[in-house]
Amino acid sequence: MRRISRITVAGAATASLALALSACGSTSTSSGSSESKGDKGLAIAYDVGGKGDQSFNDAAYAGLEQAKKEFGYETADVEPTDGETDADKEQRLVSLAKQGYNPVVGVGYAYAAAVKGAAEKYPDTTFGIVDDATVEAKNVADLVFSEEEASYLAGVAAAKSTETKTVGFVGGVDIPLIHKFRAGFEQGVKDTDPKVKVISQFLTQTAEEGGFSSPDKGKSAAEGQIEKKADVVYAAAGLSGQGVIEAAAANKVWAIGVDSDQYQQAALAKYKDSILTSAMKDVAKAVYNLAKSVEDGKPTTGIVKGDLKTGEVSLSNSNPKFADDAELQKAIEAAKEKIISGEIKVKSS
Repeated sequence: MRRISRITVAGAATASLALALSACGSTSTSSGSSESKGDKGLAIAYDVGGKGDQSFNDAAYAGLEQAKKEFGYETADVEPTDGETDADKEQRLVSLAKQGYNPVVGVGYAYAAAVKGAAEKYPDTTFGIVDDATVEAKNVADLVFSEEEASYLAGVAAAKSTETKTVGFVGGVDIPLIHKFRAGFEQGVKDTDPKVKVISQFLTQTAEEGGFSSPDKGKSAAEGQIEKKADVVYAAAGLSGQGVIEAAAANKVWAIGVDSDQYQQAALAKYKDSILTSAMKDVAKAVYNLAKSVEDGKPTTGIVKGDLKTGEVSLSNSNPKFADDAELQKAIEAAKEKIISGEIKVKSS
C-alpha cells in the first residue's frame, strides 16, 4: 500500500481528471484493485505520434502497464495535441500532479520546459522526462540512453547483411538526439566494412513538421534510398518509421527498427519478415523503475542513463534469420564487448 501522504492528494475522481485535461490532450485512465481505489500512481504524457506508434511511446505505455499490474493503482496516459505549446504541455503535467498522480512522466525531449515548470509548482511530486538531461531539479529524473551504442550494433548488422554495399539511415527530425542514432550507425557500418556506403536523411527540421509522426514521409524517404541501391534501411523516426518498414517490405530489402522490438509489434506483423532487428532502448524499464522508486518511498532523481553495460540498450533477436546467423551474431557480440570495455568509443554526433 502506498504512503498516506500520497493517498491524501489523490481524492479527485477520474472524471475530474478527464475534464481538467480536456483542453490539453485526450486522457485514458485505468484503476487497479478495489482495495487501492482512489490511490493514484504513474501517469505519462505522450510524445508526438502518441500511443500506437509501435515504438517509443508504446514502450513507455508498456512500463505504465507493468507498474499498474504490480502496484494495483490507478494510472493515466495522455495524448498530445497538434500545434501545442510548452505552456500546453506544462498544463497537462500540472493537471496530472494536481489530481494526485505520482510520478508524472513526460515522454520525449519536447517536455523539458514543461517538466521544469511543473516540477517547480509541485515539489512533492516526482517528475520524469525521457530523452532529455537538461532539467535539473530535486524532484526530476532525467531518463536518458546511449542510443548511439545500440545504433553502432545496428550498423554492424547492416554492414554484414548488405549485398549492394549500400545502406540507409532515416532520421525523423534533424536534432542532436537523432544525430546520436545516425553517428553510431554510420560508425558501426564503417568500422565493420569501410566499403559500405551510408545514405543518411532527416525527414524534417522540426517535430512540428511531422518528422516523428508521418509514415508517408518515412516511406518516401526509404523508397528514395532503395532506388539508390540501399538494401538495409535503419529508421530512427518514431511513427514515421512504420513507412520505412513498409517500403522495405514492398521492395524486399531489410529494415532495422528502433526503440521497441518492432518484429514483435502486432501492427507491423505483415512486414515482420523484412525487419532484420531493432535497436532497442528500454523506455519501459526506465519508466517502470521510476514508478517503483516512488512506490518504495525512495524516488529516483537526477540523470539516469541506460546503456549496453546496463542492458537498457540492445539489439533484438526476434527474427530467426538474424538470431541464427552465427557469423553475424559473432560480429555483433565482439563489437558489444569492445564498447562495454571502452576499446570502442562510439560517437554521439
